[in-house]
Amino acid sequence: MNNRWIAALSPSALVALTALVASPALYAEGSDQEAMAAAGAAVFHQCEACHTLDPAKNGFGPNLHGVVGREAGTVPRFAYSDALKNSGLTWNEENLRKWVADNEALVPGTRMRHVSVTDPVEQDYLIAFLKSLN
Repeated sequence: MNNRWIAALSPSALVALTALVASPALYAEGSDQEAMAAAGAAVFHQCEACHTLDPAKNGFGPNLHGVVGREAGTVPRFAYSDALKNSGLTWNEENLRKWVADNEALVPGTRMRHVSVTDPVEQDYLIAFLKSLN
């Protein structure tokens, strides 16, 4: 068996893959979307230092509960940059992909530090996880 592709995975993709392999109940009890969301929870660990999933509070960044479909810069009690508030973005799948890959390119002047999730599979997992929070 050739395992070169495993060696090429990013650390967070490897964590997500490990979570899927270690959780066979996901396959027996849930759909593929649920399995992807579970893998996305592992990818989300890159985000949780700043973002919370609790809709009642914000962290250093805004809470991400219900982010999919929400207009950018609209979470109550969070001080967004003018650039993000005036971006006109709605957090759909396309915009989320662009944001996690290079938020500064999508919204120049944002205050969020750049966190690069460029692997399309990791993006799929992360977006599936965020969708599961709606």
